[in-house]
Amino acid sequence: MKKLVLAIAFIGMGSFAMAQQTTPQDKEARRAEMQQKRQQKEQEHLAQMQKDLNLNQSQVAQIKDLHEKRKAEMKADFEKNKDTRQAKMDEMKAKRAQMDADMKQILTPQQYDKWQADRKAKMEQRRVAMKDRKMMKKPMDTATPEVK
Repeated sequence: MKKLVLAIAFIGMGSFAMAQQTTPQDKEARRAEMQQKRQQKEQEHLAQMQKDLNLNQSQVAQIKDLHEKRKAEMKADFEKNKDTRQAKMDEMKAKRAQMDADMKQILTPQQYDKWQADRKAKMEQRRVAMKDRKMMKKPMDTATPEVK
């Protein structure tokens, strides 16, 4: 009976792990979809501004150009700081590896395994919490609430 339960558990975990794998094509498709959604939101935002502020076509064009200029500046800043970001990430990875090595020397193998498992569980909790927060973000309703 135990073997059957273990076999089913391993099959279930294996199929779940395989379902989580993404291919480069999936990532490209998701990236293209997100870019399309972003462009659509920008257009909707511009249309809403035009309606709310009663903008003429010249003003809309100027605002659109301003947004494009700002986006290009942000992209350039991102590329400029790419090396610095990568260096900081590498530094953090090295510090984490050093801490791991130090903890491995201090703790017994059982304690170290438990510490690693606890760390992974906490990281997963943080990941889920961040995902939940992202899902909670919705456009604010700017309409005034009805008074009864």
